[in-house]
Amino acid sequence: MNTILKLSSSLLVLAAVCGAMSSAQAADLQAAPVYTKAPVVEAWNPWMIRVRALGVLPDAGGSTVNVTGVPALSSPNSGLSISNSVVPELDISYFFTKNIAAELILGVTRHSISGTGTLNGLNIGKSWLLPPTLTLQYHFTDFGAFKPYVGAGVNYTVFYNQNAANQVSNGLAVTNLHISNQWGAAVQFGFDYMLDRHWGLNVDVKKLWLQPNYSATVNGAIPVSGRANIDPWLVGAGVTYKF
Repeated sequence: MNTILKLSSSLLVLAAVCGAMSSAQAADLQAAPVYTKAPVVEAWNPWMIRVRALGVLPDAGGSTVNVTGVPALSSPNSGLSISNSVVPELDISYFFTKNIAAELILGVTRHSISGTGTLNGLNIGKSWLLPPTLTLQYHFTDFGAFKPYVGAGVNYTVFYNQNAANQVSNGLAVTNLHISNQWGAAVQFGFDYMLDRHWGLNVDVKKLWLQPNYSATVNGAIPVSGRANIDPWLVGAGVTYKF
């Protein structure tokens, strides 16, 4: 009988120990932390490019014309008219922060120059312009996909392939056209509307103050000089790609 009681007691103790161990293991399993894989975060890239169709709209009012020895053809009786142009344009932007960026625009444009006032109808010539413009911008980031910005900076315009008309119009013929390269100030405003993380649409407007000196010869003997107040508006629309 004693042997049976001892055996029963031992079995009860063993069962109690096993139960305690099972409870402890279950508690350990419930308390074990669950690890999840961290989401992948893409590195921020500061570069952005845009491709636009750009309208170059000169405002030549106030240009001066000085015809040596012929006061009737000089300012304020005469002025200049400069044609509009539409060209493709590329710009490259670098973001120093989420809000501050620098933008460089690249493109070339060709314009015809003619006389106004007493020189009305006079074909003066044509010239190509290379007007790289660098602006510092502030981008607003509180409007979701709509991202407006403002900027200001400098422009340096190179005039090349300058061709005087060298043909008679209104009894006058212009030769030896030369337009000086010129620095100018620039301001801008515009916006990007982002379609996704990388692609968007862009509208951009810039105003340049560009007033180069020029010279030419009329009828092979009469020197002409003055200042061409080009002062163009640059109005562009195109596609944005953010790296």
